[in-house]
Amino acid sequence: MDFFNLITGPELLERVEPLQPEHRERKFPPTVTLAMFLGQVLRADGSCQNAVNEAIVNQLLSGVAAVSANTGGYCLARQRLPVEMVRELARQTGVLMDQHTPQEWLWRGRHVKLTDGTTTLMPDTAQNQERFPQHGRQEAGAGFPLARLVSVMSLANGAVLDMALGPYKGKGTGEYGLFRQLLGCFVAGDVVLADSYYCSYFLIAALQARGADVLFELHGARHTDFRTGEKLGARDHVVQWSKPVAKPAWMTAQEYADYPAELTLREVKVRKKVLVTSFLNPREVCKREIGQLFVRRWNVELDLRNSRRHWAWNV
Repeated sequence: MDFFNLITGPELLERVEPLQPEHRERKFPPTVTLAMFLGQVLRADGSCQNAVNEAIVNQLLSGVAAVSANTGGYCLARQRLPVEMVRELARQTGVLMDQHTPQEWLWRGRHVKLTDGTTTLMPDTAQNQERFPQHGRQEAGAGFPLARLVSVMSLANGAVLDMALGPYKGKGTGEYGLFRQLLGCFVAGDVVLADSYYCSYFLIAALQARGADVLFELHGARHTDFRTGEKLGARDHVVQWSKPVAKPAWMTAQEYADYPAELTLREVKVRKKVLVTSFLNPREVCKREIGQLFVRRWNVELDLRNSRRHWAWNV
């Protein structure tokens, strides 16, 4: 009931209601089903039977006729839930959590957004096998569908702010391609924190165009020479990155032309890692603070581990 009251409350209902599928007045309407599903995945006993039993208890306590203890109706209702309805609920919940995050939880008064990717096994249904092929090393019919997830999470509160999902292999389904779908999640003033996989010229330029700052580990394919550029300190300098000559296959000629010819970035070596950031002024953000912030990137690994088991549901 707590989840149902939250979903149908004033802050979420106007977002969730338009995304409900067409339905008759059933025993398990979409908002009730979604509330039951949220309770199911978060409880130690995550069985459908336990979810239906709790619904029966709530109905009896409310003085209304209880549904049957058979789980078939609930399972069918759960399968009818649109993915976009669940995604929008997750997005809006993250927005609300950010709005209510205490100022002292932020980094220098700014929202730090972590991003990373992972894979997860999906329920073994014909629809999932078609959309999310299983791993190539598994015999046909002997494995589970495999999906790739890329998420954006808040460092301050651990909320999932947005997520892109696709097959683990195929054109445009890599972490980089899925992350491009999430660029709308970033606004002016944000700080984007990620590993070396995201340290791309075009990705950094796109984030800076949205007014966000970045802090990534340097990609292994790029060489750093601290004898060049504007020296700021020991293994700390500002350099110019030139736009790659080769246009990526996914990019149009006009999009390529619109990217700046150069990026001004700061490279610092902290312990054994070379970090790339748009924080150019060492008096505003010193080398030590950059290193301390990057260490907190590990939070995304922990948050993904804790969240991943709740994402694998029958889409």
